[in-house]
Amino acid sequence: MGIIYQKDNRVGITYAYESESYWDREKKQPRAHRKLIGRVDEMTGDIIPTRERKPPLPEPVSKRTFCGATYLFNEIVKELGIWQDLKECFPHEYTQILSIAYYLILEDRNPLSRFPKWAAMHKHPHGEDIPSQRSSDLFASITEDAKNRFFTLQGKRKSGKEYWFYDATSISSYSKTLAQVRYGHNKDHEHLEQINLAVLYGEESQLPFYYRKLPGNITDVKTIKNLIADISQLEFKKVKLVMDRGFYSESNVNMMLQAHLKFLIGVKITLVYVQEELTQARDEMRNFEHFHPDYDLYTYSRMIPWDYKQDRPYKGDTLEEERRMYLHIYYSGEKALEDEHTLNAKLIRWKAELESGKPDPINEKYYNKYFEVNSTPKRGVKVTVKQKAIEKAKKNYGYFAMISNEIKDPVKALELYRSKDLIEKTFENIKERLSFRRTLVSSEKSLDGKLFVEFVALIILSEIKRRMQRAELFRKFTMQEMLDLIDLIECFEQKGKSDRYGEIVKKQLDIYDALGIKSPA
Repeated sequence: MGIIYQKDNRVGITYAYESESYWDREKKQPRAHRKLIGRVDEMTGDIIPTRERKPPLPEPVSKRTFCGATYLFNEIVKELGIWQDLKECFPHEYTQILSIAYYLILEDRNPLSRFPKWAAMHKHPHGEDIPSQRSSDLFASITEDAKNRFFTLQGKRKSGKEYWFYDATSISSYSKTLAQVRYGHNKDHEHLEQINLAVLYGEESQLPFYYRKLPGNITDVKTIKNLIADISQLEFKKVKLVMDRGFYSESNVNMMLQAHLKFLIGVKITLVYVQEELTQARDEMRNFEHFHPDYDLYTYSRMIPWDYKQDRPYKGDTLEEERRMYLHIYYSGEKALEDEHTLNAKLIRWKAELESGKPDPINEKYYNKYFEVNSTPKRGVKVTVKQKAIEKAKKNYGYFAMISNEIKDPVKALELYRSKDLIEKTFENIKERLSFRRTLVSSEKSLDGKLFVEFVALIILSEIKRRMQRAELFRKFTMQEMLDLIDLIECFEQKGKSDRYGEIVKKQLDIYDALGIKSPA
């Protein structure tokens, strides 16, 4: 037995082998057995032994994991059709998507780097670890076509009678490489660049089912055209929208009418046609017969003509005709006090800015509207309030308005419009509980994919919250306390046998029952 040396020219490393000669009787020639013993150090000539490869560990026959919370998630995604829809749209990735979504819900605000530890301790759809690189690959593999198919399938599960709330929020980012990150109106008042996120949310289901990522400098009012295009592309039928006044413009209303959409949208009280109606109704609407004690406000409603316009390039003309519209105006004494307090606070701040000699250019139009500024060498800057402008503003204190091409009843319109606040809680969930206040990714594909997985988690989270509210469980637990309590249930898995569950106490059984889920026992 001897040692021979052989250099691998591809990597420039010389390897040492033990060589033992023997006579091959079949081929009738000498042969040799070789065994790698190490690589040769170029400086010293010493042989550095290779590590002995350990035999692979035997596959475990049995396993014990926590399963109470992930069992709840499984039952919910199956009831909502999320499991089936994900499997159809992402046949190779759906278990990974669900497992990461479960982790995001259960491990409140924890980063994905802790997923391996969680996965080893919990029973989850994928059943294996998803290392950091694989999760990045997963996010990058989620295509626009597959996402749109998922939105279509989820949208078809929604009732054709319910209204859909539409709103947008901003997500801050430190990234300088994401194409859509821009400075814009940050709804969290953070001085960072951002992307915007627009979401559709079912009124009855109280669940989000569609979202779209937007550049950070896009205002709400500019998003309606593409929303209407998406509604058509995703084959959503009998669409009825509720939006706040940030989405209002005459062209947007005309586009929704052209697309045969039903809608309820907030409008500014200062619009000409609103002021014309308010001038006539200001005294009448504050009679007791228009007062609603449940909401502590007065209502006024009237059908008005809408001057509909539609450009028709194929005919080379513009269609102009009247359409029916319902205008609802409201007056709240409490809101009037809030409006006055808000304006007074702003006037104090704006006056101080002018007197300091350091005005903010952003507030220029307010300075011109509410103040007279005189400057002399001896007396310096003298700021006088335009009282008439303030009195004019006060005339509209406490009033707000909305229009609809379907809802005639002002109280029904108000109830529906106020329900829109649910979508604000949805934004709070995705930013706070699901740790997405900032993007924390550097590539477009990773952002798009991670955002989709976060959205799946958001649907599940919203359904759990809805069920907890219905069962009044928030009187006893926070959501995290409830999930932690049922998460303690263990599952015993053994090859070839059905899963066994550990002891389940009455408190845990009561939670499943209150949520409308059959317990795992």
